[in-house]
Amino acid sequence: MNPQITNLVIILGMMQVSKKIPFEDPQVLMGIRALYIISNLIILGIYLFMRQKINSKKDLTTLKYVEPPPMGSSEEPKLVTTTVHSYDLQQLRGMFKSQLMGVGMMGVMHLYFKYTNPLLIQSIIPLKGAFEGNLVKIHLFGQPAVGDLKRPWKAAGGLMGMGGAGEIKADKKSIEQAERSGSGGVKEE
Repeated sequence: MNPQITNLVIILGMMQVSKKIPFEDPQVLMGIRALYIISNLIILGIYLFMRQKINSKKDLTTLKYVEPPPMGSSEEPKLVTTTVHSYDLQQLRGMFKSQLMGVGMMGVMHLYFKYTNPLLIQSIIPLKGAFEGNLVKIHLFGQPAVGDLKRPWKAAGGLMGMGGAGEIKADKKSIEQAERSGSGGVKEE
């Protein structure tokens, strides 16, 4: 089942459940806050464990792909040459940043604007998303990096699944074309 559909079902279900929860009761509110904090600590633990697994494997296999230019930019797509180890760490850093942004936004919504209902939903959706990530599937669940898990991964769709700037290309023709056009040579470490 599509993760976006399950997220929508969870959100709609939790919105109905949250209407029945007495958030005015300090004990209940403290319990929901604790649930949110525990959820984020679990996600942090998963990410730290994955970082340790990535560093222990230290897969130095070369990975080449063509990265699309930013949306609205007139730049050429650029060739990126990196290792699986560096690519995985880069993806993990992005996951950390995304989680921190979510916690920051939730902090503002809850502490400044006094919204309590999103705490419940945000205790479940990010945790579900963490377990659905490609890095988790490979490093935590031990699935082989083939098919949809073959690196480089497609960028996650933005708001409502609408794609961003373009698709990452790893086919030989695209890589050779980027090398010939002179937009290559970017080595990430």
